[in-house]
Amino acid sequence: MISIYLHQNGSTQRVEQLDPAWLAAGDNTSVWVDLSQPTAEEARILSDTFHFHELAIEDAIAEIQHPKVESYGDHLYVVLHGIDFRARQHYFRTQDVDFFLGTRYLVTVHPGISRSIGKINELCPRDSRLLGEGPAALMHRIIDAMVDNYRPEVDKLDDRLDELEKDVFAGTKQHLARRILDFKRDVASLRRVVQPQRDVVGRLARREFPFISESLSYRYRDVYDHLVRLSEEATFLQDRVTSLLDAHLSAVSNQLNSVMKVLTVISTVFMPLTFITSLYGMNVTLPLFGVREPTFFWALFAAMLSISAVMLVFFRRRGWL
Repeated sequence: MISIYLHQNGSTQRVEQLDPAWLAAGDNTSVWVDLSQPTAEEARILSDTFHFHELAIEDAIAEIQHPKVESYGDHLYVVLHGIDFRARQHYFRTQDVDFFLGTRYLVTVHPGISRSIGKINELCPRDSRLLGEGPAALMHRIIDAMVDNYRPEVDKLDDRLDELEKDVFAGTKQHLARRILDFKRDVASLRRVVQPQRDVVGRLARREFPFISESLSYRYRDVYDHLVRLSEEATFLQDRVTSLLDAHLSAVSNQLNSVMKVLTVISTVFMPLTFITSLYGMNVTLPLFGVREPTFFWALFAAMLSISAVMLVFFRRRGWL
């Protein structure tokens, strides 16, 4: 789906078709083109109308790309990641949002529903300042909204980690190792996305490109600070979940050692008993007791009990029980 917004003569309106003449108009004209889940026919606007580089178009159409910023002379190509709210699984997932920023236009491409862009879509016709401040300022608003959406998701990760810690130390839940590894994958995904985005926004804040004015660089610097904090929290979560996994494995190992110690004691106690019963179970006449002696069984049973008692007392004094 294509949404086209035109800001001209102080007002913003949504239009059905894009006039290429608008891209070369004066200072009072700005265009925003949003492509949501574009078809092959809709995506042709990137090459036929805007004449973007074929490699940038290929990356924009691809579903997953690494966050980056590239200059193509007359425009910037920026790839960032927004929260994927379509994901029903309780996992951290993101989706690409591609930006083509020029002097008079902004083109956004995303494979699914973007809540940040959807909110700007609703406000743009009602508030002429959004596009009236220029395409670079509009891109900042979208990026700022995308970064703000990370906060509740990171808080959810923190709450999940608190629950995991309680379950690990309580030792009452099953499949804890799998849950911890799933959470570790989510945190790794967060770090893999946030840290490159921090570097991309940092380049925009440092005014490496002429499309970003000095006043806008301060706004991008604020977004950069948010990403720095998110990156630090992601690192902290990674350290916590790694320590939690080590604690869980240690608890499982200690539990296994306790079980093995009990089984070893039981096996050790039964070793002399097995020897005695097998010895007197042979079909030969043995000393000390005649095979027909009526008290033989009870004497042998008493000897076995005595041996077991002595061994258990010895194990207890040594601290093995």
